Amino acid sequence: MASKTAAGAAGAKRKASSGEKSASDSRTKKAKTVSTQKRAPKVEEEIAASDSASDASSDSGDGGARIASIPSRSKNVEDSGDVPARSIAVKNAQDSQSSKEAHAKQKALAQERRAAKPLADEVQRTKKLWEKLRRKSHVPKEERQQLVDELYSIITGKVKDFVLKHDAVRAVQTAIKYSTPAQRKQIAKELQGTYAQLAESRYAKFLIGKLLIQNDDEIRDLIMPEFYGRVRKLINHSEASWILDDVYRGVATKEQKANLLREWYGPEFALFRQSDNVEVTADLATILANEPSKRAIVMKYLIDMINGLIQKKLTGFTMLHDAMLQYFLSLRPESEELKEFLEIVKQDENGDLLKNMAFTKSGARLVCLLLAYGSAKDRKQILKTFKDTFQLMCGDDNAHMILLAAYDLLDDTVLCAKSIFPEILGKNEEKDAENIIFLANDVNARITIRYLFEGQSKSLFPSSRAADLEILSEIHEIRKNTSKKDPEIRRKELVSAMSPQLLAAVAASPKDLVSTSFGCQFVTEVLLSTVGDKTAALEAIASTAAGDPAAVADEDVYPPPPTHISLTPHGGKMFKSLLAGGRFDKEAGSIKRVDPPLNFADILYPVIKENVVQWAIGPSSFTVLGLLEAADFSSKKELLKTLRSHKKELEKAATEGMAVVKAKEEAAPTKGKGKGKGQAKPKSTGNPGSKLVLEKLGA
Repeated sequence: MASKTAAGAAGAKRKASSGEKSASDSRTKKAKTVSTQKRAPKVEEEIAASDSASDASSDSGDGGARIASIPSRSKNVEDSGDVPARSIAVKNAQDSQSSKEAHAKQKALAQERRAAKPLADEVQRTKKLWEKLRRKSHVPKEERQQLVDELYSIITGKVKDFVLKHDAVRAVQTAIKYSTPAQRKQIAKELQGTYAQLAESRYAKFLIGKLLIQNDDEIRDLIMPEFYGRVRKLINHSEASWILDDVYRGVATKEQKANLLREWYGPEFALFRQSDNVEVTADLATILANEPSKRAIVMKYLIDMINGLIQKKLTGFTMLHDAMLQYFLSLRPESEELKEFLEIVKQDENGDLLKNMAFTKSGARLVCLLLAYGSAKDRKQILKTFKDTFQLMCGDDNAHMILLAAYDLLDDTVLCAKSIFPEILGKNEEKDAENIIFLANDVNARITIRYLFEGQSKSLFPSSRAADLEILSEIHEIRKNTSKKDPEIRRKELVSAMSPQLLAAVAASPKDLVSTSFGCQFVTEVLLSTVGDKTAALEAIASTAAGDPAAVADEDVYPPPPTHISLTPHGGKMFKSLLAGGRFDKEAGSIKRVDPPLNFADILYPVIKENVVQWAIGPSSFTVLGLLEAADFSSKKELLKTLRSHKKELEKAATEGMAVVKAKEEAAPTKGKGKGKGQAKPKSTGNPGSKLVLEKLGA
């Protein structure tokens, strides 16, 4: 007995020592066992109940205690944590049922909370109506009108409650989309006094745009005054800033823009506005000239607002660019303020400020002025900022002016050419022709190429581009003090840098270029003004004149072949200019030929030789006249002989050649009102070019 006690004590010591090492393990197993017992107590009871009969029959024979395999197996389940497949199925069914019940309770609770909100039923109904109305192509017009009428019956008088709900405001926007002018005005008046609040809403701000996009002056005049006095707050708001700038740029009148922009000059301008009978101006130079004592306060307030938005990376606002331009124009040249402002613009890390400025009217002008006043280093840094953006800029209404300013201001023409030309002309042969065709035909992009050839010609700068000429005149005056290189030398160096790519593009894609009026003008200027070997380009342009102008195209062919170039007015003008070999000099009263001469007559004549009579009696008869007048034409005698043999055809064309055109003009209705108005003077029926060719034959 003592030995057993000693052995037990020794075992207890061993267990104690080993128990300390495995305490955490035992606690973990115990926790698992307890959790298993808690997870499936009902399962064990069911297992025990199902096996009780077999337990009783096996133990009743010997009368001993119930020791069966099933309880032992249940204990193993508890110890190991394993649950038999039948137990798992029962548990999953119970969990699934309890999960569905819980989800149903949550859903019911959410519906109760939603129903307790104001206008719950109305909002729910408007959402259903919106779901139908937004699928425009799936709803017949009559049904849509019924849905809109029902929608208006719900929201009328409650619009303010609907617009601040993210789901209900969509229905209001749809109602405005299909509304009548009277209904829109009704909604606009009902929302009066809340537009500044709506502008700050993530969803309701779009409602303002929906109301203003209809170009209703009455609605605009209701909305705009609510932004007065709040510009500083709204322009710094993450949501309101964009809608404020959209309204300022797109729909505001000149006076409304001035009122908004004046608030950038200080709190005084936000609180006190000029009376209605006084013309409102946002020209800062004029304001400071009238009140010079306020200069320091106004300039500091303005630059603080500008710098704040730049630091926040909110640099895409037109209003910001207008304010920056007003600030810059109020600075004194070569002052410390101007240098500091230039540094603020240059320090923008990603260059987003300059890139955004390039695409607005005020911003583009400001960039041009920064280039004009900046040093050579400043100009280089600004130009570097626009890398990978020049092609997009050359086709923009405003940004193309920055390229012209760079041409006129940068003394380092090598840097200018390497920065701009590879992007706008193309970096490989495949892209060159595609890009140059775009440059030739785009109304803005063509200026960025032809400006170096033609300067400020009326063909590039009509009266509609007076603002462009004002900017050029402004920077030309400034560059007298800030640039050293002679303008003509600068222009020739840039033309020399771009000539190879332009001539190669003309030689590669002549038909695409001469198919449009702008393309023919581009080709003419390139061949007259570029430097280098032009033979391949001249031959390519001459090849476009091949074929019989009188041939009638097959009507069954699709797509139909292009019109022969001799039948187009722009084609005839292009050939006439190339045959003349230069431009008309008004002072001298004659053609000033290029050097070296083009000698285009000898290149073109072999191509049109077989059909030269058709050219002489057709719309491009002046091309044949140009051949006869060309001083360097070697086949003049041969051409005269051919024309004399078809003198009767020329005489007929000279007297009746335009009869078809006259008949069409007479058949067309006259324009204008009143007696005698809109009636054109009777035109001669003959072909004027054919008449002049006949005179050459007589001579």
